[in-house]
Amino acid sequence: MHRPHFVSSSGSTSFQIWPKRHWTLSFATAFWITFMSAYSTPTQAAELAASSATEPIQYTLSFPRPASHYVEVEAVYPTAGAPQITLMMAIWTPGSYLVREYARNVEDVAARAVGKEETPLKFEKVRKNRWRIETGGAAAVKVTYRVYARELSVQGNWVDAGFTLLNGAPTFLTLADEKAARPHHVKLMLPTHWAKSFCGLPNAPGNDPHHYVAPSYDDLVDCPIYAGNPTVHEFQVDNKPHYLVNEGEAGVWDGPRSAQDTQAIVQAQRDFWGFLPYDKYVFFNLLTETGGGLEHKNSTVLMASRWATRKRESYLNWLYLVSHEYFHTWNVKRLRPVELGPFDYENEVHTRSLWIAEGLTSYYDRLFVRRAGLCTQAEVLAGDPPSAAGGDDKTKNDIERLQETHGRLVQPLELASHDAWIKFYRRDENTPNTSISYYTKGAVVGWLLDAKIRETTKNAKSLDDVMRLAYQRYSGEKGFTPAEFRATAAEVAGVDLAAFFTRALDTTDELDYNESLAWYGLKFADPKGNKSKPADAKDDKPEKPEKGYLGIETKNEAGRLVVSTVKRQTPGYDAGFNVGDEILAFNNFRVRPDALGKQMELYRPGDQVSVLIARRDQLQTLDVTLGTEPKNQHKLEVNPEATAEQKQNLEAWLGKAP
Repeated sequence: MHRPHFVSSSGSTSFQIWPKRHWTLSFATAFWITFMSAYSTPTQAAELAASSATEPIQYTLSFPRPASHYVEVEAVYPTAGAPQITLMMAIWTPGSYLVREYARNVEDVAARAVGKEETPLKFEKVRKNRWRIETGGAAAVKVTYRVYARELSVQGNWVDAGFTLLNGAPTFLTLADEKAARPHHVKLMLPTHWAKSFCGLPNAPGNDPHHYVAPSYDDLVDCPIYAGNPTVHEFQVDNKPHYLVNEGEAGVWDGPRSAQDTQAIVQAQRDFWGFLPYDKYVFFNLLTETGGGLEHKNSTVLMASRWATRKRESYLNWLYLVSHEYFHTWNVKRLRPVELGPFDYENEVHTRSLWIAEGLTSYYDRLFVRRAGLCTQAEVLAGDPPSAAGGDDKTKNDIERLQETHGRLVQPLELASHDAWIKFYRRDENTPNTSISYYTKGAVVGWLLDAKIRETTKNAKSLDDVMRLAYQRYSGEKGFTPAEFRATAAEVAGVDLAAFFTRALDTTDELDYNESLAWYGLKFADPKGNKSKPADAKDDKPEKPEKGYLGIETKNEAGRLVVSTVKRQTPGYDAGFNVGDEILAFNNFRVRPDALGKQMELYRPGDQVSVLIARRDQLQTLDVTLGTEPKNQHKLEVNPEATAEQKQNLEAWLGKAP
């Protein structure tokens, strides 16, 4: 393991204005010959060589009033003498499977012939995300437009007085329907109070400040750009630079510690795969009191709270996020489902393998934090801290979360992947009843598959070997089909896994955990929290009576207690509660919006309650028989009666307990 080496940067960087002149084809060709000769990476050099005969598209981005949340774009497109050119903007971005209609934020589009800027060119918007321009025979067309950028998410654009984060898909118009790779240049004209910019793209020749070059539109989309005044921590792994770009440390976030731990995760995953498939890597860590992450080929965008390093649970959650998005460097950015490449940026691209791309990545994210020595066995078994659990009031593992979701009995895992475009990113009040997360169930299936392979091979092989063999066979231009991945896993296991995959992926049958529990010497904790006691032990504490259970979720909506979710197979569902009902009283006694929990403690399972509600402002009564709240039956813990062999299996999986 390399010794950590950190460099914090806070100084300023000057920049030069991009000349107003525009390149001729001969000048551009000479530029590319020079650029390729200086390029250090064989893969990137090959990509550039393939596109060297193609004239580049040139973008200049400026921020004259960043507080207004706009980025202004000037783009120059070669026409090759065509009477018309058509420009396209992506409607989605890879890694986030939802049509986001980025063109809605584009305005003030104008077109002129290069060299004749005084004369506007005719153009029309021909589709929601396409513009057709009459070139008038011009060799190049200059197009200007503005993009509104106030979506503080990993998939969108953000511009304010402090910094900008720009993703490629919602920023750049490109030439539509091009088959060959075309280079794209991006030049940033920064406000005077912004000192730095970072991007996964290579710098332009001569290290021209804030000037980046993408060999293709795919590369442009896959490399977000940040500019502002971050605190930067640099470290080396395999003599390759890695940058942790922290926006918003504010003297609160522990930068050196986070950089050291990020390096440990990078090293652990490098050791797993055996190599690093890039020349540099950038962790964009935006401490903006939001959350989320999105992977890219040699970078990732992370969003978190600047206070996260102050508390073990929240910091551990951030480490899991770093590990998850970084694992995508291999799994999905290079080892990918066959459907996810080449990308169709104008249409939904369905795949049944997101349980591999995201679910297995979720399985491994905690494991690599453990392998990096940054968490304990118990923390891996416990699962996600509350901040990662979408508002849950306690830590839950993936099995717990899956088994508490009724949708597991409705939606098979591969179908959940296929329907990501219409379900996963469009959650509503009925989602828990009808859907599952391919992240969650995919991670559980990964755990079961890993244990099965370890058992059948007596710890000689594991899911690790499946991932490496799949990478060897299907990474890069190939991609894998669902059948090919299943066959690879069966080959490593040395047994027929058809029945396992059919049950886990194609049906809604309950998963069988017994085999994996027995292999590792684990068990599910007593749902009542009871511990084993000596036979003669006395317990003077009276047992707390169970409270009644409705099976609904509510929210305080402007002082009104409103039903937000009705779970299936619960007393509330059977009684006919609707989402949107306002609860007013139990048995003619008022229920205040902030007191439903206390009210339920006054009732017992089996009690019959008359609930006064207002449904679309009409009063009515629902009669309900309260039930018993389901107990958590799937919290993992080490079985105190585990054998020596089981303990060895657990150690082979999670390492020695501290």
